[in-house]
Amino acid sequence: FARAEGSCWLRFKLHRGLNSTLYIVWNEIKYKAEVDREYSEELPEIVCIPSQINQVFMNLLVNAAQAIPTQGKIFVRSGFEHEHVWFEIEDTGHGMSDEVRQRIFEPFFTTKPVGKGTGLGLSISYDIIVKKHRGRMDVTSKPGLGTCFRLWLPLTFSPPA
Repeated sequence: FARAEGSCWLRFKLHRGLNSTLYIVWNEIKYKAEVDREYSEELPEIVCIPSQINQVFMNLLVNAAQAIPTQGKIFVRSGFEHEHVWFEIEDTGHGMSDEVRQRIFEPFFTTKPVGKGTGLGLSISYDIIVKKHRGRMDVTSKPGLGTCFRLWLPLTFSPPA
C-alpha cells in the first residue's frame, strides 16, 4: 500500500481497495476460509486516504482468518445508506466474549499468544476510521459464532487542510 499518494486525500472506490487487499492477504486466508463477496452494485466513491483504508481492510481480513480455527467463511459486504457508505467483514470464527469485545480497541490488547500479535491492528483501525475519517465502527460477536465488523464512512467529508 506504500505509494507516492500514501497520505493524500483522494476520491476512492472502496471495492477497488477491498479487492486489492484480498489479493494481498490471500495467502493468509486461502487455507482457512472461503471468501463470499456481497458488494453493493452502486457504491459511491468517497474522499479518504486510500492506503489507510486498505490497511484497515487488511487488519480486519487477517484477524478474521486467524479467528477461524480450521475451516470457515469470511463474508465481505458493502452498501450505503443515510449519507454513509459501509463495509463489513464477518467471519465464522470463534467469536468474542463481551469482556473481550469491550477492550479490542485498546492499544496493545490482544488475546493472541506472545509473539503472535501486537494488539495494535484494531486500535490503529479505530483511529483511521473514527478519528481521521470521522466514521464509525460497529462490532457484533458471539462466542462460538463469529464476529462482524461494520465500518461506516461519510459520503460528504471535507478533509483537514
